[in-house]
Amino acid sequence: MLKVPEEIQRASGIKIFGKRIRSIVFTTDICIIRNVNADAVIAVYPFTPQPIITQAIMLSADIPVFCGVGGGLTQGKRVINLALHAEFQGAIGVVLNAPTTNKSVKNVFETIDIPIVITVVSENDDIRARLEAGAAILNVSAAAKTPQLVAKIRKDFPLVPIIATGGPTAESINATIDAGANAITWTPPTSAEIFTAVMNEYRAGKPHP
Repeated sequence: MLKVPEEIQRASGIKIFGKRIRSIVFTTDICIIRNVNADAVIAVYPFTPQPIITQAIMLSADIPVFCGVGGGLTQGKRVINLALHAEFQGAIGVVLNAPTTNKSVKNVFETIDIPIVITVVSENDDIRARLEAGAAILNVSAAAKTPQLVAKIRKDFPLVPIIATGGPTAESINATIDAGANAITWTPPTSAEIFTAVMNEYRAGKPHP
């Protein structure tokens, strides 16, 4: 089983429908979703969202799922329909991409009952307007600048729930938590990378545990 970094357990967590979520694995790989000890999944991908993908992930996952429903390449009524479909399939929340208009956020908010997670990538984003439109959780993804952006948001909005990318090291995860993130997204190794390590052991003649 894949294990998320232990440092993530320092996070306070975000409580949604009675479940406290600290660690969120960033993947759409069903095999990884079924074999990781994360508290939840954030399933977003760089293509037009499709209900069949959401359905496949929801049927396979044994942990809560935040489903991406567009907002970048996908706009308008399709975003609302995808969000509604995700809710019907059992998603714990929907994720809207950074380019999503506040009007779209508001329309989704008026349509579904599960939390809206809005992605934040820059300090230029109008956080107040996002929250007023209906966003319930912020998903901060600003690469190396993530801790600084989290700290700025936390200063201005002390109570808003924040998910943030933790980065590749224990130090970056701790820095993001110390900045004010409540939950951390973790990018696991790919199935190909895992298989490479396993096959190298097989080739070396190491016994299977």
